[in-house]
Amino acid sequence: MMKTTTALFFTAAAILCDGANGFTLSMSTGSLDTASSRRAFISSSTAALGAIGIAQSPANAAATKEILNLPSGIKYAVLKESSASKLITPLKGDIVAVEYTGYLANGQIFDATHAEGKSNALLFKLGTGSVIPGLDDMVASMTVGQKVQAIIPPKLAYGDKGVCLEDGECLIKPGSTLVYDIYLKKSSIPPP
Repeated sequence: MMKTTTALFFTAAAILCDGANGFTLSMSTGSLDTASSRRAFISSSTAALGAIGIAQSPANAAATKEILNLPSGIKYAVLKESSASKLITPLKGDIVAVEYTGYLANGQIFDATHAEGKSNALLFKLGTGSVIPGLDDMVASMTVGQKVQAIIPPKLAYGDKGVCLEDGECLIKPGSTLVYDIYLKKSSIPPP
C-alpha cells in the first residue's frame, strides 16, 4: 500500500514584465503518494525559489517604489534622492560620470561599471550619442547624487538590431527592454 503525504507547493505567477507589478506567490496543498511527492515537491520548490530570486533581483527592486514616466517612454523609480544642498542637473554637452548596472528583462546582468577590469564610473558627454538614447535621456533628467532604476524600451536601447556577434549569437536580443540601475556621480561643464 502506498503512503500519501500532504505537501505544500509554491507556484510563481506574474513575474515582473513592466517594472510596476512585481510578482505573486500562491500556495496550495495537495495529497500525493510518497514516491511522486518528493519529485513534485522538489520540482515545485525549485521553481518557486527561482521566482523568489527573480523577484528579489535588482531588476524588480523598483516594484514598491512610485513608477514615474519620461515623455520618451522610459519608466523609472527613484531609489535614492540626492543629499546635496544644491541640486545640479546636467545639461546637454556636460561631461557626466555615472555608475550603472544593466539588466536584461529576465534579471541577467549584461554590463556594469563595477565589472572586473573596469573603472568605477563611465564618463561621457551628455546628448552626443555616446551611449544609448535611453541612458542619455535618463541621465539628463537626474540630479547629481541621485540613483534611479530605469526601464528602457527597445526603441531607446538597441532596437531591432540588438547586440549580436557575426555568428548570430546575441548578448542583447533584438527588441529587448533593458533595466538599468543608474547613479549620477558627477556632472561638469566641458573645457572650452
